[in-house]
Amino acid sequence: MQASAATVYKCSGNSGQVVYQDAPCAKHQQQQTLNLRDDSAPIAPSTPSAPSAPAAQATATPEPRPAQAPSPSAPLPLMYACTRATDGKPYLSDNGDPQPYLAPFGMLGAVQQPLGQVYGGRRGAGISAPESNRGRVTSGLIANNYVWVQDMCRELSPRETCRALRDAYDENEHKLQRAFKSDRPALEQRESELLGQLSNC
Repeated sequence: MQASAATVYKCSGNSGQVVYQDAPCAKHQQQQTLNLRDDSAPIAPSTPSAPSAPAAQATATPEPRPAQAPSPSAPLPLMYACTRATDGKPYLSDNGDPQPYLAPFGMLGAVQQPLGQVYGGRRGAGISAPESNRGRVTSGLIANNYVWVQDMCRELSPRETCRALRDAYDENEHKLQRAFKSDRPALEQRESELLGQLSNC
């Protein structure tokens, strides 16, 4: 059973006096009606409502990130087999057109016989009179002069490149096993780079 509502009349006279009563106001008074609940009436017990659904979480659970696709393998790099001009030793390079550089002429092995013997001595070839005014030509004078030289290079085939990359990987692993902690990041980066390139071999 619901609580009953009681009607109360608010009556205002010309003098400004306000009176609340349960009967309508007189004709010369201003009237306002108020509906109040009668607290004496019994209140029906409230019916238990169905349990409400749990409130949604304020922050939604983030969805798992999709697995990233493996990074594509790095293409085979261009590598060159070069021969040093000064001593003929081979080496590998990623530059097929190395810059010329100065080297002592005596390192090149171009003079088979000391020049002092060629131009001087009893059996020497001799030189013209104007040249003799400049002093004797000796092997040390020529050998200590510098000349421009350039290493010769050729591009490696894919098979040769793979073999060179495997050798470079083995050498890097050897260094990595013996490296200090501070030196490991650079070697590990090089290892990852070599593995990417070797995947195409």
